[in-house]
Amino acid sequence: MIEAAMIWNEPNNKSHWDLELDPEFALFAETCIAAGKAIGSAAPGLPRALGGMSPIDPLFVANMIGRGVLDHVDVVAVHGFPLDWNLWQIQEWPAKLDEIRTVTALPIWVSEVGVSSFGAEEVQAWGLDRTAELLAGRSPRIHWYSLYDLPQSWGATTRHKEAEGSSYYRHFYMGLLREDGSRKPAFERFGRHTPEIGICQWFHFEDPRLDDAIRWMRRLGVRYLRTGLSWADYYRPNAIDWFDRQMDALAEFDVTVTFCFTPEHRGIAPHHTSPPIDNAEFGDFCAAMLDRYASRTGMAKHSMAVAE
Repeated sequence: MIEAAMIWNEPNNKSHWDLELDPEFALFAETCIAAGKAIGSAAPGLPRALGGMSPIDPLFVANMIGRGVLDHVDVVAVHGFPLDWNLWQIQEWPAKLDEIRTVTALPIWVSEVGVSSFGAEEVQAWGLDRTAELLAGRSPRIHWYSLYDLPQSWGATTRHKEAEGSSYYRHFYMGLLREDGSRKPAFERFGRHTPEIGICQWFHFEDPRLDDAIRWMRRLGVRYLRTGLSWADYYRPNAIDWFDRQMDALAEFDVTVTFCFTPEHRGIAPHHTSPPIDNAEFGDFCAAMLDRYASRTGMAKHSMAVAE
């Protein structure tokens, strides 16, 4: 079932939102408000989550409060990768959540947290257990990123690619499963932490891993899943057929569905990180997806999804 709708992904990260076009996040705030209103009309009571911020930044939240965004969302989400990309240590997780609590009383979800196996698979396994220990009981939702390694041939969504050095290559080693589907040491440990910890797994357009992913998540005891429906993909041939297949296949999980990525022809700039030309179009996309899939998969009750 759909338990929440998330508006964008890492909006304060230049790899996911064009900060040159929108350095003060004024355009993002307008986009988020339009989507929040549309989601609220299409699925009253469905929790609306402000897309997981990365880095975790109370000043970004304060900016969103000042621009009225938090009047149109029910959850604030954060992403953290202290063993790979963030400039803080893993034991600071509780303090990082407290930083956000100083500026908002909304529930805080950890919609992406993970550890790469780039340096050593044993580090990832240790990091999983330590992350679970640090976050247990501190957030209503924790989504581990991710089930699968990102295939090398697909490339990671960053601005500077290989020029980023090891920071870029770590993107390909975040899974519990290797690219070929074999299990890493962290895979077996993950089952000790379900269902409290869920999975964040982005499925690419017509992703061949979908059916296998469902089998693996069942085996692990996963209940909560975060994934996305791309507004950019909506304009591909056979997009609705793929969306139908994906959402029908995932109906047994409690899904946080993330709406993001601007079609090149609908952005101020021809790029998926661009602010839209017309925010109402993005809102219409969010509403159309919920009209189609909230009824097909079911919808969790607001009180359970936000505060459980």
